Amino acid sequence: MTSSLHPDSATAGAPDGDGTGPQIEATQRARWATRRMTIRSGNSKKKSILNRQRQRGNGEGEKNNVENRDHIDPNADDAAASDEGHESGKLARTLYFNQPLPPEYLDEENNPILTFPRNKIRTAKYTPLSFVPKNLWIQFHNVANIYFLFLVILVFFPIFGGENPELNSVPLIFIVVVTGIKDAIEDYRRTILDIELNNATVHRLHNWSNVNVADDQVSVWRRFKKATTKIFATMWRAIKSTWSKKAREERERIKEAKFTTDDEEARPSIETQRSKRNVRDSLASPFTNRDSFISAAEDIQMTPVQSPVTPHIRIELPDDRDEQRARAIQDMESNIINYNRPAHGARFKKDTWKNLHVGDFVRLYSDDELPADVIILSTSDPDGACYVETKNLDGETNLKVRQALRCGRTLKHARDCERAEFRIESEPPQPNLYKYNGAIKWRQQIPDLPGSEPEDMTEPITIDNMLLRGTNLRNTEWVLGVVVFTGHDTKIMQNAGITPSKRARIAREMNFNVICNFGILFIMCLISALVNGVAWSKTDASLYFFDWDMIGGSPPVTGFITFWAGLIVYQNLIPISLIITVEIVRTLQAIFIYSDVEMYHEETDQPCIPKSWNISDDVGQIEYIFSDKTGTLTQNVMEFKKATINGQPYGEAYTEAQAGMQKRAGIDVGQEAEKIRAEIAEAKMRALAGLRRLNNNPYLHDEDMTFVAPDFVADLAGESGPEQKAANESFMLALALCHTVIPERTLDDPPKMKFKAQSPDEEALVATARDMGFVVLSNSSNDGINLNVMGEDRHYRVLNTIEFNSSRKRMSSIVRMPDGKIMLFCKGADSVIYARLKKGEQRELRMETAEHLELFAREGLRTLCIAQKELTEEQYKAWKKEHDAAAAAIDDREEKLESVAELIEQDLYLIGGTAIEDRLQDAVPDTIGLLGDAGIKLWVLTGDKVETAINIGFSCNLLNNSMDMIHIKLEENEEEVSDEILLEEAEKELDKNLAIFNMTGSDEELAQAKKNHEAPAPTHGLVIDGFTLRWVLDDRLKQKFLLLCKQCRSVLCCRVSPAQKAAVVSMVKNGLDVMTLSIGDGANDVAMIQEADVGVGIAGVEGRQAAMSSDYSIAQFRFLQRLVLVHGRWSYRRLGESIANFFYKNMIWTFAIFWYMIYCDFDITYLYDYSYILLFNLVFTSLPVGLIGVFDQDVSDKVSLAVPQLYRRGIMRLEWTQTKFWLYMFDGLYQSVVVFFIPYLLFQPARPVTENGLDISDRLRFGLYIAHPVIFAINGYILMNTFQWDWILLIITAISNFFIFIYTGIYTTLDSSGFLLGAAREVYGEATFWAVFFVSFIMCLFPRLFIKSIQKVYFPYDVDLIREQVRMGMFRHLDDDKAPKEPIDDKSAASSSSMGSRKAKHVAYGSVDEDLRPIYPPSTATRTTHHQHSQNNSDSTNYTYNRMSLEVPQASNMPPAAGRPSIDRPRPSYDRIRASMDRVRPSYEASEDFTSAARLSRIESSHSAVGRFKPRFRGLSLSKSANN
Repeated sequence: MTSSLHPDSATAGAPDGDGTGPQIEATQRARWATRRMTIRSGNSKKKSILNRQRQRGNGEGEKNNVENRDHIDPNADDAAASDEGHESGKLARTLYFNQPLPPEYLDEENNPILTFPRNKIRTAKYTPLSFVPKNLWIQFHNVANIYFLFLVILVFFPIFGGENPELNSVPLIFIVVVTGIKDAIEDYRRTILDIELNNATVHRLHNWSNVNVADDQVSVWRRFKKATTKIFATMWRAIKSTWSKKAREERERIKEAKFTTDDEEARPSIETQRSKRNVRDSLASPFTNRDSFISAAEDIQMTPVQSPVTPHIRIELPDDRDEQRARAIQDMESNIINYNRPAHGARFKKDTWKNLHVGDFVRLYSDDELPADVIILSTSDPDGACYVETKNLDGETNLKVRQALRCGRTLKHARDCERAEFRIESEPPQPNLYKYNGAIKWRQQIPDLPGSEPEDMTEPITIDNMLLRGTNLRNTEWVLGVVVFTGHDTKIMQNAGITPSKRARIAREMNFNVICNFGILFIMCLISALVNGVAWSKTDASLYFFDWDMIGGSPPVTGFITFWAGLIVYQNLIPISLIITVEIVRTLQAIFIYSDVEMYHEETDQPCIPKSWNISDDVGQIEYIFSDKTGTLTQNVMEFKKATINGQPYGEAYTEAQAGMQKRAGIDVGQEAEKIRAEIAEAKMRALAGLRRLNNNPYLHDEDMTFVAPDFVADLAGESGPEQKAANESFMLALALCHTVIPERTLDDPPKMKFKAQSPDEEALVATARDMGFVVLSNSSNDGINLNVMGEDRHYRVLNTIEFNSSRKRMSSIVRMPDGKIMLFCKGADSVIYARLKKGEQRELRMETAEHLELFAREGLRTLCIAQKELTEEQYKAWKKEHDAAAAAIDDREEKLESVAELIEQDLYLIGGTAIEDRLQDAVPDTIGLLGDAGIKLWVLTGDKVETAINIGFSCNLLNNSMDMIHIKLEENEEEVSDEILLEEAEKELDKNLAIFNMTGSDEELAQAKKNHEAPAPTHGLVIDGFTLRWVLDDRLKQKFLLLCKQCRSVLCCRVSPAQKAAVVSMVKNGLDVMTLSIGDGANDVAMIQEADVGVGIAGVEGRQAAMSSDYSIAQFRFLQRLVLVHGRWSYRRLGESIANFFYKNMIWTFAIFWYMIYCDFDITYLYDYSYILLFNLVFTSLPVGLIGVFDQDVSDKVSLAVPQLYRRGIMRLEWTQTKFWLYMFDGLYQSVVVFFIPYLLFQPARPVTENGLDISDRLRFGLYIAHPVIFAINGYILMNTFQWDWILLIITAISNFFIFIYTGIYTTLDSSGFLLGAAREVYGEATFWAVFFVSFIMCLFPRLFIKSIQKVYFPYDVDLIREQVRMGMFRHLDDDKAPKEPIDDKSAASSSSMGSRKAKHVAYGSVDEDLRPIYPPSTATRTTHHQHSQNNSDSTNYTYNRMSLEVPQASNMPPAAGRPSIDRPRPSYDRIRASMDRVRPSYEASEDFTSAARLSRIESSHSAVGRFKPRFRGLSLSKSANN
């Protein structure tokens, strides 16, 4: 007995009363999951499911013991739970609706024992209450901060010689406060977004008891947190309103909201329009309406009769009542509403997201964002369909269809929700966005047998019945559903992994240098302790007789105290100011990046937003960039450009690939582009005029038309005969009928007809049909499609829609035409369509269409084939019966639907093909060219198929004609193949290709590859698919694969999963020890963005999850060149120089003190007044060295882009090396000797006195003799290492230098200065001071000046030469431009396809270097150089038309095309691309690889008209030859 039937099965095959055929009331759509697994994983999953079913045995299928199976054990694994859920250890959940929880689900107080996460989300790190303790805890995870805190504590003990502990703690307090403010600013935006999201409104069912959760008892702690948050929020709004007008308005709005009541609290239920009941409804339900049924139940009371007790088991044969029950169940419509249950006034009212709980009923309206994971019970669509936009999940803006459960489609109002009695058995929370397993179970009264036992009903729940949190409801009036996952259990939150904490490479390498300084500091302190202890142990020294007693009481203890006191005196060797300065420098660098107007995208109001402020220097060391394709390199905006119909090519366009081919041929692209643009403009005017003569189409807008084909318009008017006219009409009619788009008529004047589609390709096809006069006016699932065909309104009833998915690679619509005929229209990949064409028909048409599709693909266009077939009533009825049976199946429903679809999609007749351009983003070829010149290697990691990625590769400079293509591919066989065999095959492929470079993949070669940072020669490119990548990433083969990729200029990884993207990035980053950058725009790119050293997210029209998870967010790929080549290079060079100077300046200052200790038995006597020690890093020297890291420029931004080769020093990591560190440290050591011993040698033989005869040879005045030249030498040294002396640097340096004079003059006049009282007047009045000052200053800087002069004159760096050229005026032309070059729009760009593309912008190829231009694909004379270009979702269309070279079995028997017209007319675009291909045809004839047209013919010849294909048709491999 079937427990659940398809709702349409009862009437699918019922004929009309007149016998003319079935009366179809609604379109039947076949939908299934769109994610396709690989063969091996698919087989494994299938076995797993079968094993689970066997283990369950017959218990689950039996219904005799339902009472014992009503409730499942909460600790047991649910059969419907996914594998991922079981692996994660989470329990399946069962939710009850209007049913009491079973006892095992309740605790002693009758509260549910299972608890679910709140729907309140917090992505911020801190709350107002936790910020201070948590931030301090995180900051003091930094060992340096702990060290500085320890020093502050030491100073508080006078025994260690510390002075003024309050002042000594100021630097640590400063860095903690500054870092805290920075963290608070970073976290503030996340907090605001969290608050907005958690308080967003949703309509939730109130006055109804949700038994799955306990009453929300708010604890005292939560109330305290809420009050604290409210207080802090009020304070912040008050502070912010003092300067922000927007904040003041927001504050006023909140005040007004407090005094106004929400009149719209309870939104009335929507009274949906009652459509006429069809035959199915009238048969399935015995009730005319709900009210009459309820009243009947109240008026006629049934007398309960006790069932007789049966003392023993009796076997009864089926009687008439059993048969009647079986028939009634078969005809019964699934319905979870118990109409006997009274309603109690529940209403849908507005509530906040954070108040949603698991098990709540929610009503969602069009454009609402989903607050949780919701199972759909009913929608405003009679067929139960709704449309959802998933850009927040996967970055795709196209709409996806979701379906309501069949048993819940009768739910319309709140009272229906009160009466619905059911339970949902759900899998545990798991992160797979494309998979969900569950079941809804209920007991339903049989309508025709009111006194009988209710039937146990079950319906499976899949991902197609679920709306996920973060998606948006579109084009659907309302949806009613139940919440199944909330908060961090939702799939979007399961996928929103915590962004890893990234540390800059310099910061990681600097740890070693800090450790070295720790070692030096330890040695200095140890020497001080030992020498001082020994000195106090001597009894025959003057120290023993004349000095005070030792501070520790004994020499060992005194030495121990001296060690710790030395940490205080020498503390500047590891300065806290270095941490402060680096934090400030990186923060200011991030602000400058954010403020760069050259990276601001006006259309989307999007600047470059740094999300991580501490890795800007890493951007200057990038060697490998990993990029997604769709939405990153391309715009993901499809434009219909060309078509082939009945063997005639149409369309005028000029693509990137054509421009590259012409430039390679030596043609002036600029002049040629102007000529072609003029031709396209003139052709567009003729086409528009012809279309308006045919039909005054109000929805035809000049700027929207992308299909420029005046010859098509002429043929549509009948100039080439009725046959071609009919073919063109059929072609456009197929585009207008075979789709699932939703049309929207705008209120513009004149009006526009826009379309919401599940894919941008489908939208482009329907939009072109609209422009050609075939306008889709409406598309209703229960009414069909209304068209305006050349001014005539027509109605087409769509009987069935078999939708597209990744395994089928096609879509079909079965339509009843106005004349009563039933037509099937099918569109899909060329190999899939050709395999389903009627055998022996249209041979010449197939050959010509294949040639045209190949030509289109060579232009970088995505191609599809269009076919049709007429069905008889008998054929359709027979197929519909099988289709309904498959649709009603519970087990293997998707596979059965796919198999049934194969039955009808056979013996098709080819109409033609389409060519759509997925346009590159602005300036992508130029950007990739510049990055390549800089020495950066760019790999493309995409989920698209191989051929599409290769097309884009040629268009955007990744591939060129001189490259040999290495294509690594393992065959995916249907039969099981062991892992070892596949690994062996992969290893053979790798070894064969490594031999090309005379390599074996050894460890020695890997060590050599790590040292070699040069870009590989542009001789080879590598292409690999996801299935093969799975095996070459095995630990045994990873090294060989890495070394092979290292030898290739370009690498394209296609059909890869997000995890594989991250694995490839990790392989390169860790295997070669290089800096990597990943850039993408969708949620599927998050893994590789987080894995790379630097992650860049594109925040355009796509989803924002990649941007939110990235370190930098930009609007266009072209901004990457400025981010990397300008800001990245600047930041790395600046920070490397700044840190080196910091270590130098602390070396000279600290060792001057150390030299002084030699002459006082290392008793930690201060050479300087303690205030000078504190102010040294705070005031005297910190600003100039910090300004290097913020403002210094070796060359301008324009020169950095004009000479990208300057970036290579960053790739080789030459701006910060250990050699540089030790040279600067040695320089500081030398200068410390100079600044100490020159004054010492002056003071040793003489005793300088003042004018009044008083001696000034005390240690503090001696310290002034040393401190002044030290500070001037340090700041002078920093100026010598600075490339650009601007007014800010000079003023700050002057202030820093002279501040010591000002401070000394003021401080020594105060009584608090102690022994220094009056020292300024005394010291500055001595000629010896000034002599020592100038001599020390000159001797400190002279060696550095001499060495730099020799280096720049005789051993110049690249930047020195470029700076010299800048001074000579060789780059003056860059400054002559009034404004930076922007990408030229369609009116002047060589890449413009038509004058109607308003927003598309491309850069002309005139500025691209000859070696880096996008050129026509290379020769295929050898198999390793064979490039397989193709179209959207095709296996191959690599056909170059040549009658003599095409020798296929059917060619000799081709009948002449007697009935097909031969139309010869000028077609400039077609002639250009055909002529360019003629020049390379001999190389294709020499190839052993057969061309795509021959391959399509081969596919067609293997097709049996009566055979049935497997659900997953697999085309021939790209690497198979014609002889196989």
